[in-house]
Amino acid sequence: MRTSGILMHISSLPSPGGIGSLGEEAYRFADFLQSAGFRIWQVLPIGPTGYGESPYQSSSVFAGNPLLISCRTLRDEKLLDYMDSEEYRPKTDDAVAYDEVRKNKDMLLRRCFSQSAYRLRGPIDEFRNDNPWVDDFALFTALKAHFGGVMFSQWPDARIVHRKKDALEKYRTLLAREIEYHVFCQYLFRRQWFALKKYCNERNISLFGDMPIYVAEDSADTWTHPEIFQLDRNRIPKRVAGVPPDYFSADGQLWGNPLYRWHYLGRHHYGWWVERMKGMASLYDMVRIDHFIGFANYYSVKHGMPNARKGRWVIGPGKKLFMVLNREISGIRIIAEDLGCVNDRVRRLLDWCGYPGMKVLTFGFDSDESNPHFIGNYRENSVAYTGTHDNDTTLGWAEKASPEALAFAEKTLHFASPQEAPEAFIRALLDGPCDTVVIPMQDVLGLDGSARMNFPGTIGGNWLWRMKPGALTDDLSMKYFKLNKSSRRK
Repeated sequence: MRTSGILMHISSLPSPGGIGSLGEEAYRFADFLQSAGFRIWQVLPIGPTGYGESPYQSSSVFAGNPLLISCRTLRDEKLLDYMDSEEYRPKTDDAVAYDEVRKNKDMLLRRCFSQSAYRLRGPIDEFRNDNPWVDDFALFTALKAHFGGVMFSQWPDARIVHRKKDALEKYRTLLAREIEYHVFCQYLFRRQWFALKKYCNERNISLFGDMPIYVAEDSADTWTHPEIFQLDRNRIPKRVAGVPPDYFSADGQLWGNPLYRWHYLGRHHYGWWVERMKGMASLYDMVRIDHFIGFANYYSVKHGMPNARKGRWVIGPGKKLFMVLNREISGIRIIAEDLGCVNDRVRRLLDWCGYPGMKVLTFGFDSDESNPHFIGNYRENSVAYTGTHDNDTTLGWAEKASPEALAFAEKTLHFASPQEAPEAFIRALLDGPCDTVVIPMQDVLGLDGSARMNFPGTIGGNWLWRMKPGALTDDLSMKYFKLNKSSRRK
């Protein structure tokens, strides 16, 4: 079936409190999707943001980001009492000020914890029983704060770094109330997430999530399950993830995530991955597996290297992992992010799995018609994008493209100026052969490069963009309803 959707992270919604949330604005965005004929809402990873506020460096693969909890919804449900003046009001409505938002949100959620935790005790206990990861995550988060925010491998008590039984008992007692608070926040997040998911699904909208292949070095996952990662006895990674030098980066990209011990995971029937994918299947209707290439072969760099120039390719788990996942997991559609160093091993694995790969139209004009991202090479079993969160907006691309690339795009897609590029790119994809098309909201709004979400390999200034209030007009909805209908997207 031919469908279309929009890429719009929760944090980018124009919610009160300085950051997008799972409250009223999320429901109104779902209404916009329905009225405009879109059937997919793609988001970025929804876990607690990590280094540089990146959702791809989260402290947990299972937890939700408390910053996305709607305090207005909690107030409407009589779970939290506060005045509008107590909620953070940003100086600008087009970017997230994370430090200020985090301080204010934590204050309100702690008040909610004091006011409502006791009467929600039954549902919270049920939530804990259904989500065994949450107690370790809550303890990890409490310990991080207790030890001043340093990485877990640097905590001054080596016994808790190594999760010795007596140390676990000691800190569970010492930090009991703080642990309860973080469990409470996770309960609230799930409560609001699943209410939104139900609302979307009732309107024939699929929630499309994003799952990073790797976990953060400083995470509850590495602390709780060190045996599945390439760590030394001090819990420091031996080798880390990245990608080699290419046209865009002479030094490559050094991500720094600990690599998996795939042989160990295989001997244990990939149990951790099965649980992770079950978690994804409960949260989403569709999921993009980020850096799918790494399952076929992954780039390994010695820990401590200044860049990714001196790394090596290592064969990944391949079909063995996906045979287990296919047997154990159902009810979710998987999309493979296959951008980057795609070799024959990657192509064979993708063909065997049958997952749709990705096409990015702004990548398609930097060479000639043999480019795999050139629209003439698109096929049905792909998910086509104008661009992704890691790329410039289409208008930004057109304004910065070389004269040759821009002329190639103008000739192919029939437009005459950079300002016309976003609509031309969108129309081409909607009318094109790919079964699924996803458009970043910035391109729907025709925004320039100042609305870009992320510059890969940089720290600071990323993950900030927010849509301005009032951007979702009836005219915009009708325009895309007509475009989706004319392109036979249902």
